[in-house]
Amino acid sequence: MRARAATVGDLEDVFRGLSKRMSEEYLAAGKDSKAAYDNLMMNLKEGRAHALVQDDKAVAIIAWHEHGDAADTLFAAQEDFFSAATVRFCKRHIRHIQALAGNLPVHSRSWLHRPDVARWFQVIGYVERGQENGATLFELPPSPTG
Repeated sequence: MRARAATVGDLEDVFRGLSKRMSEEYLAAGKDSKAAYDNLMMNLKEGRAHALVQDDKAVAIIAWHEHGDAADTLFAAQEDFFSAATVRFCKRHIRHIQALAGNLPVHSRSWLHRPDVARWFQVIGYVERGQENGATLFELPPSPTG
């Protein structure tokens, strides 16, 4: 797996095959796939979105924006993204995103209260910070190496 600057085509490809769990996440957040697509597109146009590519196919998009004293993430993925190999890749890549955001804490949220989701964030290095508007807030503390 590798990451590169996301394109509009990548975003369209990921949403054409959006995983069921991502659709469920958006609905639980009170949004639909169109709203999530629009939010990701805005970040993409501002240069803050990466395509996560596997075998020359974009399987996920991660975007971020600085909000107050943290960087918030937005995410979309196809089912192919969710595997043990992607966890290792994401652990490195989220630190890269954190560096691009000035080593701010990274905030990610999940509206699906599933143990596998919490475990995934924990393995990557996030710490659960409680509930926020119905979502579990996960925080990746700043890198000690800056």
